[in-house]
Amino acid sequence: MDRQMSRSDRLITHMDNALRTLVSNAVITRRVDPSAAVAEMAFDDVERRHVAGVVRSAHLATVSVQGFCQGQMALIKLPASRRQVEPSQQETIDHLAWCNQRLVQLNSRTSYFMPACYGVSLGLGLTAGAISDRFGLGVAAVTKELISQQLNEQSTQLPEGDQRTRTLFRQMAADNRHHAQLSVEASGTRFPAPVKWGIRIFTGGILKVAYYT
Repeated sequence: MDRQMSRSDRLITHMDNALRTLVSNAVITRRVDPSAAVAEMAFDDVERRHVAGVVRSAHLATVSVQGFCQGQMALIKLPASRRQVEPSQQETIDHLAWCNQRLVQLNSRTSYFMPACYGVSLGLGLTAGAISDRFGLGVAAVTKELISQQLNEQSTQLPEGDQRTRTLFRQMAADNRHHAQLSVEASGTRFPAPVKWGIRIFTGGILKVAYYT
């Protein structure tokens, strides 16, 4: 039988998750970077800056969805639902570490807006979680699904020879599709298309801001 976590246990867990989301060198991955064995292409300066902008966008979107999910998870009431979706958070931490490593390889950095996006997303997650478990899980599912789609779209924007970043995005997209399904299976609400469009506009704005900042 799982030990019931106290409020102090949960606070420590949430602080640790926030640290690992925002501080790159605080991240310890559980999985090997899927792109590690893929040969690097020779970039010119324009290509390198473009790829860095695309990876930075993916990283900031991942920070945002992680912040939302951490806020939503902080208020989730159903133990079975919590156990179902908790592994997704660690896999998302892996995504953040992989993106950060790719940015280092490209001699670039994460977005200046990362702390602000995390804070806003955390607040939105807390709000969604306060409404209900089903609502919060449903929004998380939609967001993960859209992030998966956007990663696939971003892959088409990469230089043809950049198989390393493309491999990374392919794994992240597959993981996010799986996370979305887990959130639905954990009792998440299935939202109609207009809600998905609204969330897509929000996440699309984040991607555009991150590309340049």
